[in-house]
Amino acid sequence: MRSLFVTITIVISLVRSSVYASTDFEAELNGILNKASADVLQQLEVKEQALNKRGLKASCNIRNIAIRREFPMLDKQAGENPNIAFPGVRSRFDDFVATHLNSTLFIHFSGTFLSWHRSFTWEYEQALRNECGYNGYQPYWDWSKWAAAPQDSPLFDGSAYSLGGNGAPIPHDGLVLPPPLGSGPPTVLPPGLGGGCVQKGPFANLTVNLGPLGLFTGAPGPDGGRGYNPRCLKRDIGPYPSLTYCNYKRIFNLMTQRKTILDFQNDLEGDGTGDLAPHGGGHFTIGGDPGGDFFTSPGDPSFYLHHAQVDRMWTLWQAQDPATRQYALHGTNTFLNLPPSANTTLDDIVDLGYSAQPTYKIRDLMNTVKGPFCYIYL
Repeated sequence: MRSLFVTITIVISLVRSSVYASTDFEAELNGILNKASADVLQQLEVKEQALNKRGLKASCNIRNIAIRREFPMLDKQAGENPNIAFPGVRSRFDDFVATHLNSTLFIHFSGTFLSWHRSFTWEYEQALRNECGYNGYQPYWDWSKWAAAPQDSPLFDGSAYSLGGNGAPIPHDGLVLPPPLGSGPPTVLPPGLGGGCVQKGPFANLTVNLGPLGLFTGAPGPDGGRGYNPRCLKRDIGPYPSLTYCNYKRIFNLMTQRKTILDFQNDLEGDGTGDLAPHGGGHFTIGGDPGGDFFTSPGDPSFYLHHAQVDRMWTLWQAQDPATRQYALHGTNTFLNLPPSANTTLDDIVDLGYSAQPTYKIRDLMNTVKGPFCYIYL
C-alpha cells in the first residue's frame, strides 16, 4: 500500500510540474497545491491503517479513490440521457439547470455556497457516470493557466474534444454590473471576443432551454426563466475577467494568505462590494447566455469545470490545516443575509431537488474522502 501511495504522490508532482510554465507565483502555488493533494492521500492512508488495526475496512481508500484532473489531461468520452422533470426542461441536463435556478438566492454569498456546489458538481458527475456511459471523472478548469488567452485553451478552442469554441464575434458593448449590495461603484467589464452563438466544437448545436433570468442585458425568458425558451448557446470569452480576477497572484494569495473561512470565502466568491473574485471572474470569462446568467449558468457545460476548480481550491485550502478548516463554516442561509436568516450550521440540509436524491447534511459534504464522496484532485 505504501508503494501505491508514493507512486500516486510522485505522479501528482511530475504531471503538474510538466504542464506548467515557470513564473514566481505559479511555481510556488503549484508546490503548495501538490503538497495539499499529497497530504489528503496521506491522511486517507493513516485512517485506513487505523481501521485495519481494528479489523475494519475503509470504504474510501487510495486504491478506489477517484482522481479529478485538469481538462487537457482527460480521456475523451461523453454521453447524453434525456429526461423531462420540470416545466421548460427538455433533458436530464436541464434538470440540473432548473435546480440551480430555483436555489440561486440561497446558495450564493451564503454559508451553503461551497458545500452546495460541491454536492451539485458531484451529483452531475454521478449522473454522467451512472446514466450516460461516461467512464471518467469530473475535470476542472485551471483558470490561471489559461488566463491570458482563455479562448485559445483546450477547453474553448473549438477542437473536436474541447467544450466548443467562443461565440461568433459580433460588435457589442461590455457589461456594467451593479454591486450586489446596491451601493458603491459598478464593476465595468469590457466586451469579450465573441458574443454570438457558438459555431465550432461539440456544443455548436447545443440548444439552451431555460432562462434567461439573470443576464444584465435583454428581457428574461418566459415564466420567470422557467419556461421553454429554445435558443443557441452564446459565449463571450475574453481575457479581461480571467486576467483581473483569476491570475496566479490572486490564487496564490487566496491559498496562502486567507487563514479563516470568512477570509477565504470572501476572497474566492467576493464580499458583496463588487469584486467579482475568482468565482465571478470565471463565470464572466465565459460570459454569454447562459454562461453569464447568475441563475441558469449551468446551461453552459463549462459551468461544471469552473465549479470543480472552485471545489479544488476549497479542498486544497482545507487540506493545509484540516484541524481548523475541514468543518469551518461562515454565513447565513440567504444571499448576503437578505432577508435576514439563521447562520448556516453543519446540520443544515442540502437538497438538490430536481437533479438528485438523497439529501445530505452539510457536515457530510465537508470532506471529499468522507460521506458520499471519494475523490481527490491531481
